[in-house]
Amino acid sequence: MLTLTQALHDQIVAHARADHPDEACGVVAGPVGTGRPERFIPMLNAARSPTFYEFDSGDLLKLYREMDDRDEEPVIIYHSHTATEAHPSRTDITYANEPGAHYVLVSTADTDDAGPFQFRSFRIVEGVVTEEEVEVTP
Repeated sequence: MLTLTQALHDQIVAHARADHPDEACGVVAGPVGTGRPERFIPMLNAARSPTFYEFDSGDLLKLYREMDDRDEEPVIIYHSHTATEAHPSRTDITYANEPGAHYVLVSTADTDDAGPFQFRSFRIVEGVVTEEEVEVTP
């Protein structure tokens, strides 16, 4: 189960909405070994695409060095889908290389506020996708 604060949930959704129609992406870091998401880190989608996301390699290297210096690890790796449901694509599964992370997807396909945005979390380990519950705390 992924447990995160309402504030982090809202920041992830706001980033997905702000970058629409392109996919948004980012990381929520937390202290090593705790599984506790704490620090929201929005990233630039270097692909600038509505159907694909890619972390800029330089930004990603900088982020991992910073997390290492702060004794953090990626607890959540998130991105949005702009035209499909919030479920990992084959490409998402191929690029999932943090077996301890929660992979959060937000669907912004409904942009007219007529319905809720989908916010779902998955574990992706060696190509196996498992959806997990999400608990949002105050």
